Amino acid sequence: MNIIDSLKWRYAVKKFDTEKQLSQSQIDTLKEAFNLTATSYGLQPLKLVVIKNKEIQKELVAHSWNQPQVLEASHLLVICTKDNYTTHEVKNYFNLVQKIRNTPDSVIQPFKEFLTAEIEKKTQEELFLWNKNQAYIALGNLMTVCATEKIDACPMEGFIPEEYDKVLNLKAQNLKSILALPVGFRANDDYMKDLPKVRKETNQSVIEIN
Repeated sequence: MNIIDSLKWRYAVKKFDTEKQLSQSQIDTLKEAFNLTATSYGLQPLKLVVIKNKEIQKELVAHSWNQPQVLEASHLLVICTKDNYTTHEVKNYFNLVQKIRNTPDSVIQPFKEFLTAEIEKKTQEELFLWNKNQAYIALGNLMTVCATEKIDACPMEGFIPEEYDKVLNLKAQNLKSILALPVGFRANDDYMKDLPKVRKETNQSVIEIN
């Protein structure tokens, strides 16, 4: 399939086949795709929690408005961002730039000072919202990769982040859960499986300026 056919193939799965599991190779592909996601200034303020533990998945169903996909899925992916975001992240980023690219201090310093100042002048609430928005970029990237790899998924905002944070002990890692993505394989009796995709005509959603 080409990319458009793959995107037509995907849908938000309502029922997963509990007998089918993703291979380690498929999970590794999703992990690497997440790590390669574009982020603002390249700072990568996100973390991905990969869960393959049915007891934990079962516990999280109750905090996901009882959506069964959380348990039925092969794996549950949870996209998180930092709870407390500081200029230490900028320092780590530029240390990595120098390690990988061997960029001189004279080139790095002006941009480093700019980013440090930008973060220092923002409140933690502003920084959280900034990073939260980037979680949606990662989610979109993961969904596209899932489609191309024929991995089924169901993007979720419908859960209680504070409860996820408790179950996954995220506060101890300075993290907050933002989005969830159960992944696996669609069940043959998922009522949504063969329904045609409902979308506007492209000329109704796209404006071209020539």
